Amino acid sequence: MTGPSTAPAQAGSFFPDLRNIRANIGGWAQLSVVQYFVAEAAVIQAWAGPEPYSRATGYISDLGAVSCGVYEDRAVCSPLHMLMNASFVVQGLALVLGALFLTAGLLCVAAKPGVAARRFRSVVGGVGAGGAGVGAVRTRVLTVPWILAVAIRVLTGVAGVGTVIVGLVPEDLDSPWHFAGALMFFIGGGFALLLLGILWFRQTPMSWFLGVCGLLCIGALIIGGITGMDVPLPGLLERFMGYPVTIGLAAAGLVIAQRVHTERKAARLRVGSH
Repeated sequence: MTGPSTAPAQAGSFFPDLRNIRANIGGWAQLSVVQYFVAEAAVIQAWAGPEPYSRATGYISDLGAVSCGVYEDRAVCSPLHMLMNASFVVQGLALVLGALFLTAGLLCVAAKPGVAARRFRSVVGGVGAGGAGVGAVRTRVLTVPWILAVAIRVLTGVAGVGTVIVGLVPEDLDSPWHFAGALMFFIGGGFALLLLGILWFRQTPMSWFLGVCGLLCIGALIIGGITGMDVPLPGLLERFMGYPVTIGLAAAGLVIAQRVHTERKAARLRVGSH
């Protein structure tokens, strides 16, 4: 077994600072997306359509429709549409903050204390047996966990921007940007969770939950694409696309926020003991 002090194990490895304010803001920002469920419940209670709003048959975007009337054969009337759209924007901005503030190194180690992030590994190639002869060239290659962490940040940012677009461009404005924003949220969020589950595999049991959330979202999205959302319960299908993303990313934010809190608390205790 290779010891931690050997050169190959140390190459490209480092311990990210989990105690800085950037990490703390990023973790709590991502956790804050749960506010969506509170806003949605309040908006549903204020629904003024001819029929009570149903999460099973009603589209999420109906809650943000600005005008009362018939939209795509659905009677919609959401007096608190401003609250719903504001919630979309806040949720999106929180995800963008998480994507910007949670570095790739932090994501690599956030789920397991004592683990070093490794940005690259050395690969030897060239002339001679095993590539180690005369003319051998040592190059640095990004590690798979690092690539996954960068991809997760990008996808989370895409999901966040998509949600902001959904909030700024309600469905009844008949703009293609609303549909594009929703797709950005579902696709970006679903794949971000799936990759995060892979990245944290064997680091935390939460990895299984995140992976399942990602698969639920992607699976529902595929079904929705194949059927054109022409299913008996379109609202439920759409929520299988969206809810797992919000819940999963919030759960990931909780893991990160708890780890940051633990590291900051341990640092304060070390300072106090001296």
